[in-house]
Formats: sequence, structure tokens, C-alpha cells
Amino acid sequence: TEAIGLYNLGQSCCLNSLLQVFLMNIRFTRILRRITVPSAPEKRKNSVPYQMLLLLEKMQCGKCKAVGPIELACCLSEHRVPLFVQHDAAQLFLTLWNLLKKQMKKPELVKELSDLYLICIQEHLTCQKCSFEVKNNSTMLTLPLPVLDANSQRLKTLEDCLQYFFHPEELTGQDMCFCQQCERKTTFLQRMRLVHLPETLTLHLKRFCFEKSSRTYKLCHSLPFPQELHLSELLTGDQCQADDSEKATWHYELFAVVAHSGSSRRGHYCAYIRSLTECKWYCFNDSEVCQVSWDDVKCTYGHSSLYWRETAYLLIYMKKHPQ
Repeated sequence: TEAIGLYNLGQSCCLNSLLQVFLMNIRFTRILRRITVPSAPEKRKNSVPYQMLLLLEKMQCGKCKAVGPIELACCLSEHRVPLFVQHDAAQLFLTLWNLLKKQMKKPELVKELSDLYLICIQEHLTCQKCSFEVKNNSTMLTLPLPVLDANSQRLKTLEDCLQYFFHPEELTGQDMCFCQQCERKTTFLQRMRLVHLPETLTLHLKRFCFEKSSRTYKLCHSLPFPQELHLSELLTGDQCQADDSEKATWHYELFAVVAHSGSSRRGHYCAYIRSLTECKWYCFNDSEVCQVSWDDVKCTYGHSSLYWRETAYLLIYMKKHPQ
């Protein structure tokens, strides 16, 4: 059916963009349609998955160009998600996902939701004095990619950002770790290795930086990203902790871009999403939805001298299966 917009309820552009990214993902809506509907009216009112399902059904009626996510917004407010304020898309994405996971009662749906979105990383910490090593496995919803290196030099492409994220880092000075073998704080070498990647991979470009004065500013320089991403070819063996069968699935195609225009204090979000049924790109700008080209999406690469221009903030890739 025709793509449907969401009315802005008052600084709800961030929420609207993320909802469109969730609901345009067929793999997510397959999970959403199988939730257990709460029996009591009050529980239905406060269930984020149920309210999201109601919104999806309202949008799929296709009777108007846009609908208002009022009930879902009120539901989120009950869970201490503030309304009528400027949100950070990466933080709000994590909040929404945690609420969905917490309120999906069926264990098999929680597992499917985790398989769809969660990234598994192994952190290696090695003492530079005695070679004592610590390994920690962790999961994350988004891969937070710096857009500047340690010398504050701009990284030029998304591939550079990924390589830099997995590059070994020496922890010295205030960052030193306590070594159990040396029984004191020593210099450690930190390595991050990929263990598992989900069906839907979300990359967070860290364009908002903090100065010592606690002021936040936005990095707007150009950062191209590809339509297809081959992570098994991009990362070296030292950067992966996965077997060949796992790495063979690390071929991704761009599904959505959550873009931010404006400054760190005052801005606006919209979403560029590729329809999985039509293979066409659409721009979801609150209640306005229009078909766009790949050249339009590339305009979100950024530009150093145009601070109010849209810049990609979240990149959402999907595994590209042979079939």
C-alpha cells in the first residue's frame, strides 16, 4: 500500500522517523504481529508493542496521507519517555527497543527480536607488562562509530570509521586498568572483535561531540557510505571472532538512513527508507512522504560549510540473502 506519514505532535520528528524505520522493516512487523494482546484495557493502553501494532494497522488502512501516533506517544509518556522535547535518535532508538523487548511476553519473540537487532562484540584487554589477558563478551544495539580519529582528524568514509572502531587502542594514563597478575594499574591494549552480526545492522555515526566546556557541537563534514557493505572483506582476521560460515553472511544492503538537519541544540530528523516490497527509496518527513532517488539519499553525506544541511546519523543495513 501507499507509504503513510506521521503527524508531528510537537518535536516528535525523532520518534516519527524511528517508528517509520521499525514499521517499514517487514522482519520486525512479522514479530510484532505475533505478540500476545494484553487482556485488560489498561494493560493494552500501556503496552508499547500493542500500541505500535495498532499504529501499523491504522497506517495500513491507507485512507489518508498521514496518521497521528497519539496513543503510542501517550503510552511512551507513561513509561517516562518525555514528550515535546528534542531527543537524540540513537538514545531514543535504544529506549524504544528496550521497551519492546521487556513487554514482549513470548520468549521466542524476544529471541527473534534480539536476533534481528543485537550485535555481539568480544573485548580483549591485554596487559602490556605481563601479557595477562581478559576477554569480555557484550551485546549492543548500535555500533557507535567515531567520525574523528584520536588526533581529531576527519575520517573520510564509513569504511574508515569501521576500521578505526576495531583498531587496537592503548589504554594509558587515566585509562590504565588494574592487572590481577601485576597487582597494580598498568597499560593495557584494548581490541574489539566482531563475534556475531544481526539481520538488521544499525550504525551510529557519532556526529555530536562534547567540548571541555560541556557544550555540544555537531560534526557536519562529508562522510560517504555505500549501498552495499561487505564486512567480511572490510575487516581483518584479528578484528573478527567468528567462523567462516558466520562471516559469509556479513553482506549487507542499505535499508534506511535517519538524518539530522540543524545544530546540536535545534534540529530536525527525517528518515530515508528503501521499501522492501518496491525497492524504491522514500523520504519520511513527518506527515510528508515522497519518493526520492539514491542521489537524494547521498545528500545526507554531509558538508563542512552547510551546518543546517541534513547529515546521516543512523545507518540501518539489512543482510542481503542470495534468494
